[in-house]
Amino acid sequence: MKKYKSHGSGKVVRVKFKRIGKDVIFEKGVLVFHPENIELGNNIYIGHYSILKGYHKNIMKIGDNTWIGQGCFFHSAGGLRIGRDVGIGPGVKIITSYHKMDDINIPILHSDIVYDEVIIDGECDIGTGAIILPGVKIGRGSQIGAGAVVTKDVKPYTIVAGVPARLIRYRKRKY
Repeated sequence: MKKYKSHGSGKVVRVKFKRIGKDVIFEKGVLVFHPENIELGNNIYIGHYSILKGYHKNIMKIGDNTWIGQGCFFHSAGGLRIGRDVGIGPGVKIITSYHKMDDINIPILHSDIVYDEVIIDGECDIGTGAIILPGVKIGRGSQIGAGAVVTKDVKPYTIVAGVPARLIRYRKRKY
């Protein structure tokens, strides 16, 4: 059986990040793990009690002008890329790995882990309490409804909502 070990205190130490831009705000209670694999752009707000769960491999990259609400959980074992000008509501969860469940002779907890990157292109809005599952790509300018569970890719400039998330409508340009 695999022995468990601590992931550290999560205390934010700016000098340990792979890259950290100007004007990055960490509110009270934010925890950061493996900052050496996290790249933060400029002008990023990270709300109270959010967790940036970097991993010993792969990168978490968050683009300029991104706003992250309180109580979010970002896990980047499989890699996580968030573009510029993204709004992420409170309580959003982004997961980038899962356990294989193929062999019934092995408890799921002890089965192999699959790592699968999540990509959120720029100019998106992720609603409060949404969950984004491993391997999903959310296209530029899309909106994810509050409480949605995103299980597959989202095309650019679309609005999706529900469990599982489904297309509600396309966004239109106003000229």
